Amino acid sequence: MSPTRVRFVDQTTKHNFLETNLHILGIGIEYPQYICTPRDLRRFAFRHYPKTPALQKILSINENTGIDVRSVACPMDHPLLNKPEAPSIEELSGFFLTEGVKLAVWACRKAIGEWGGDVSEITHMVATTCTNSANPGYDYHVARELGLSGRVERTLLHGVGCAGGLSVLRTAANLALTATYMGAPARILVVTCELASMMVRSELDLLTRDQELRVGVTLFSDGAAALVLSNGIGDTWNERPIYDLLAWDYHTLPETEKDIGFDVHSHGWKVNLTPRVPALAATAVPPLFNSLLPRVPSLNCGSAAPEPQDFDWALHPGGAKVITGVQKLLSLTPHHLRASYDIYKNHGNSSSAAVLSVLNRLREMDEGRDNVVACAFGPGVAVEMCIFRRHRQSSPRSMYSLNAEIKRQFC
Repeated sequence: MSPTRVRFVDQTTKHNFLETNLHILGIGIEYPQYICTPRDLRRFAFRHYPKTPALQKILSINENTGIDVRSVACPMDHPLLNKPEAPSIEELSGFFLTEGVKLAVWACRKAIGEWGGDVSEITHMVATTCTNSANPGYDYHVARELGLSGRVERTLLHGVGCAGGLSVLRTAANLALTATYMGAPARILVVTCELASMMVRSELDLLTRDQELRVGVTLFSDGAAALVLSNGIGDTWNERPIYDLLAWDYHTLPETEKDIGFDVHSHGWKVNLTPRVPALAATAVPPLFNSLLPRVPSLNCGSAAPEPQDFDWALHPGGAKVITGVQKLLSLTPHHLRASYDIYKNHGNSSSAAVLSVLNRLREMDEGRDNVVACAFGPGVAVEMCIFRRHRQSSPRSMYSLNAEIKRQFC
């Protein structure tokens, strides 16, 4: 199926835009079984560290983040977290390549199950994580567990952090359009997985040593997300899209590389978040939104271009101030951002996996608006944004009935 050419004329320059004909056919989200409450972190911290002013301040912040519980890959009394010193990179990598890969595989199986296709039809795999650096990457192990062919083109993105959920989708979209140009089918498995909670000892070590507030330890959680992206060519399964991917864009803010970082450390990685992040994130959203609108012909058929309030928003839950900052700047209501608030409150910030989890949660909540904007922020500061159109005939709650079928098939 070839893309449909539609002409859109803006106020300054004439452009030809293509309807992308890209569809999300299945989404899978997998959180680990354990949770961490503010009380759990307090008890854990005082088990290992003295009651310094910095620690008491960060624990006070932890109780006021707006997060009720965070999803974590192991309980706080796990032996790996309770040794005399923080786990080494080697130990963290070993844990990730077992527990993280399991999470990612289950997310993928859910996405593939909802799609309804066969793994033999997967043409590409695009993955990311910022909490593992193994070579071959964790995507190799996920592909092997899923039984993907060795001819599947794998791409593993590094350095994109919390923006990674949309970074991998953008990369997959560009690969899908290349396949369309070649007249070839594309069924691209997009995968994210993060085990950020395992850095809790390293973060608390640095906080105790330097007496500097490190808010990352109050925000980050674990999880995996996957989706199947199609270019619409070669449908043999009567595929039913969940979302159409209409447009995407990316921007790196100048002179902000020190505001968001996730730097290598002898005991994992250390999170760097400056107080400027909420304002930087919020003010970056309107220009990117305005640049995307003209690229979607179907949104520019009326006399006036749509406003931010005409969309539902799947915003990366990077922190309460990030969400409320965007809400205020764009004159949105909490209902516009209901899925972001829900995931933030009940799971925390699972980095690259979070925005895809928000996108999935949005379709489970209520009928909502026809079009959705997703936005995420990462190191750089980098801003990723996508616009989607809902497919109303899809049944998101069918994922729950798929779980039993997936377990019967693979376990």
